[in-house]
Amino acid sequence: MAIDIDRRKFISVLGSVTVAWPFAARAQQPEQMRRIGVLNGGSADDPGVQANYVAFLQGLQQLGWTDGRNVRFDLRYAGNAADTRKYAVELVALAPDVILATGSAAMGPLLEATRTVPIVFAIVPDPVGAGFVESVSRPGGNATGFMMFEYGLSGKWLELLKEIAPGVTRAAILRDVSIAAGIGQFAIIESVAPSVGVDVTPIDVRDAAEIERAVSAFAQSANGGLVVTASPSSVVHRNLIITLAAGHKLPAVYSNRAFVVPGGLISYGPNLVDQVRRAAGYVDRILKGEKPADLPVQAPNKYELVVNLKTAKALGLAVPQSILARADEVIE
Repeated sequence: MAIDIDRRKFISVLGSVTVAWPFAARAQQPEQMRRIGVLNGGSADDPGVQANYVAFLQGLQQLGWTDGRNVRFDLRYAGNAADTRKYAVELVALAPDVILATGSAAMGPLLEATRTVPIVFAIVPDPVGAGFVESVSRPGGNATGFMMFEYGLSGKWLELLKEIAPGVTRAAILRDVSIAAGIGQFAIIESVAPSVGVDVTPIDVRDAAEIERAVSAFAQSANGGLVVTASPSSVVHRNLIITLAAGHKLPAVYSNRAFVVPGGLISYGPNLVDQVRRAAGYVDRILKGEKPADLPVQAPNKYELVVNLKTAKALGLAVPQSILARADEVIE
């Protein structure tokens, strides 16, 4: 009888050890390392691009993802079309769990390189019109993210130009006709033009020499101003556009503050840093098992008005109190 009791104790102890051991072993194992590719649509020395990336990292850290502990990053900066195509292929070949793409220029090459690796995008003006997703509510493929803005915003740029420079009766609209957003933004601005009493003229922004020639020709007549729509090309030629506006004394409205900080007059648009920070939430959800096809594309929820008083003074403009009262940032 004693032997039977000991045998039962031995089986009981052995069973408890067998059950407990796997849990202890798992607790001692390091966390699974996940891999995130990042394709930035801009140069590594651009302060705006760096601010966006830092915001993305901070967003992930708040959700429990730390570089070197449970996630690693493969980071690429693409300042031109050739580099974008090259780096898109490179990142896909590394087989990441998910890729973050900032800017519409990165999306086409990435979707050409993969239709399976999940992609989260930010700062993309028209993901449906560009063919990146099937619809806003049901993206349907391997990509989803955050659209830069809705087209209705475009008309506000022309209204803002008229408000800060009431004498303007002509406006050159700098846009990129090679992308759907370039066409869409101009269409809205053109529809608003009669109501504010401004004639609009499109200028393509893909080529620096053409920008300089067209803006210089436009400036030969009086009462002109500029509206610079959102596009990768306008960012590439940002310094040239700002210089031309200043040199020809043309008041100009831009789509984001990155143009106003170095000398542009005024901007109204989404807070891009906030958009990339929010993209970290979608990356987190995908790493935890959700699919891009089921995550709706989201519109911005933060907009900002930024005005450069030094530039206004150089142009001989008195910024209306109505603008100063609404401004999120005033550069002096």
